[in-house]
Amino acid sequence: MQHPVDGRAWKNFDTKYPDFAAEPRNVRLGLAANGFNPFGNLSQSYSMRLVILTTYNLPLWLCMKESSFMLMLLIPGPKSPGKDIDVYLRSLIDDLKDL
Repeated sequence: MQHPVDGRAWKNFDTKYPDFAAEPRNVRLGLAANGFNPFGNLSQSYSMRLVILTTYNLPLWLCMKESSFMLMLLIPGPKSPGKDIDVYLRSLIDDLKDL
């Protein structure tokens, strides 16, 4: 297992944006989304979609620890948002740009 920052995609990003990579105070974030059925009845069509943000500037043992995850969104609904998840993420993206 390797730290996400050591992956090929991050190395490509560092090559493309060397000024960002050279500044250690810049924050590297990972966004993850997952869905679950909150009532435990898989035949039920109701689902919940959660969006989690984690900081990759931390060591591996800390950035993948549950206490380091930041819950950004809970998207409830009768079904998964699918391709329309961008509507829910718009406000989060705007806040991250301000940050």
